[in-house]
Amino acid sequence: QLQFVESGGGLVQPGGSLRLSCAASGFNLDYYAIGWFSQAPGKEREGVICINASGGSTNYADAVKGRFTVSRDNAKNTVYLQMDNLTPDDTGIYYCAVPRPPQLLELCPGSDSRPPRPANFRSWGQGTQVTVSS
Repeated sequence: QLQFVESGGGLVQPGGSLRLSCAASGFNLDYYAIGWFSQAPGKEREGVICINASGGSTNYADAVKGRFTVSRDNAKNTVYLQMDNLTPDDTGIYYCAVPRPPQLLELCPGSDSRPPRPANFRSWGQGTQVTVSS
């Protein structure tokens, strides 16, 4: 089965930046769309951003548009989430995942105007903690 390991989180001040990594274990992620999700303490997991297998389009949450960028390096079998101008509202555990059947594996499910929905994804990693505090 496809497995991911998330890393790169940490403690930063408001306005700071982090770069998260989503590394595939044992499988080639070139064929998969990848979604990023966050979960704040006591809240449900929410979609942040998604990138198609081709890398040609993304789905953003309104709160992160213009601040977060997702990219992929197929040679390293890794997808990245660059987070700039962080705010305390960005605090949470960040996960990556892939579309689950019957969704198409290579495309981000849903409308481009809406963030990815957790119910449409599978193969969650352990997550990486992001804390934004002064």
